[in-house]
Amino acid sequence: MTIVETPKTAAVDMRTMAKNAREAAARLAVLRPAAKNAALVAMADAFLAHRARIKAENEKDLAAGREKGLSAAMLDRLTLNDKRIDAMAAGLREVALLDDPVGEIYEMKTRPNGLRIGRMRMPFGVIGIIYESRPNVTADAGALCVKSGNAVILRGGSEAIHSNRILATIMDDAGAAAGLPANCIQLVPTTDRAAVQDMLRLNGLIDLIIPRGGKSLIEMVMENSTIPVIKHYDGNCHVYVDATADLDMAASIVLNSKAQRTGVCNAAESLLVHEAVAAEFLPRIGTDLTAANVEIRGDEKVRKYIPAAKPATEDDHRAEFLDLIISAAVVPSLDAAVDWINEYGSHHTEAIVTRDHDSAMKFTTAVDSACVHINASTRFSDGGEYGMGCEIGISTDKLHARGPMGLKELTTYKFIVFGEGQIRV
Repeated sequence: MTIVETPKTAAVDMRTMAKNAREAAARLAVLRPAAKNAALVAMADAFLAHRARIKAENEKDLAAGREKGLSAAMLDRLTLNDKRIDAMAAGLREVALLDDPVGEIYEMKTRPNGLRIGRMRMPFGVIGIIYESRPNVTADAGALCVKSGNAVILRGGSEAIHSNRILATIMDDAGAAAGLPANCIQLVPTTDRAAVQDMLRLNGLIDLIIPRGGKSLIEMVMENSTIPVIKHYDGNCHVYVDATADLDMAASIVLNSKAQRTGVCNAAESLLVHEAVAAEFLPRIGTDLTAANVEIRGDEKVRKYIPAAKPATEDDHRAEFLDLIISAAVVPSLDAAVDWINEYGSHHTEAIVTRDHDSAMKFTTAVDSACVHINASTRFSDGGEYGMGCEIGISTDKLHARGPMGLKELTTYKFIVFGEGQIRV
């Protein structure tokens, strides 16, 4: 695929792109798993073979980002270095090794009349993905859509346009050489926002829209799309340190959840501490977080034990900082922690640190979030870490898919019925 440098103001024929994707989807849906897997491996090989081109195009985006004054966290999300190129290639290989969901028959039951009725997994058809900042999404989304039999139209953010173009070009060229149909991976080649509006109105040609990015992007897509949408809202993730927590473990989990990588949706943004351990734990974690350059914004009780903490506002407790900042509060009970999370959280990922099994089980049941971790960092909320290969995103919806979305979450199903001449009387 040759992508021509397209000015921001240039018109893009989204309907033609969608029609081409529709044709590709029909052919992709019936490809054998071996053919799709070979194409994914070819794409992985191509990433490694063209790493110099990838880094050169990525540097254009980084230079523009530095000129615009993007934060360190945003620049980190944008960066494609050797380690991340290797990781993208490894992610494609992992997806190739996963079981192919297309055609899987499940929940087969035999009725009293002898009919055998089950469900068969099928691709959606054409998926549109709108995302910001992280160019590795181009690789992850392309790989998962190909493996699940879906054609995909990718629309990345303007800050990553050069990176996304080169990644999509490499994937499409390598896939075509390996036998994939043309146009199964397409990138919208312009940063003009009018193209997004056109894309969101192609109901009947595009079957599903998946937005990945900030709250304003998600809300814009929800307000304008005539196509079904699976949302990925903010990641205001909490770590709750229970009364019975191993405090050494708690300190390690809090620090990793917050500071291991700040500019991602599964980084912890909020800390809750049971009042029974606040006097012992808060000074310690305050020292650890400060040493990691994390700014703490706490309630009055937190500031009693961490004098350097800044006063937290209501907005701070709801914020997805994506930076070296964390909000903190002391709660009187596990029930209060659950109520706090359900009120202030974004239904993404929460973690509890506790030695008490009953408390852990109550927390997992009562917290209304897509992912709940017991004695483990929130940073594990990730398709790759969950053994799904890479992911298309982490859905905070409750319908169809919730949590990391891998291959099965990119399929729908049809009912199939096996009979032996039965007729209804």
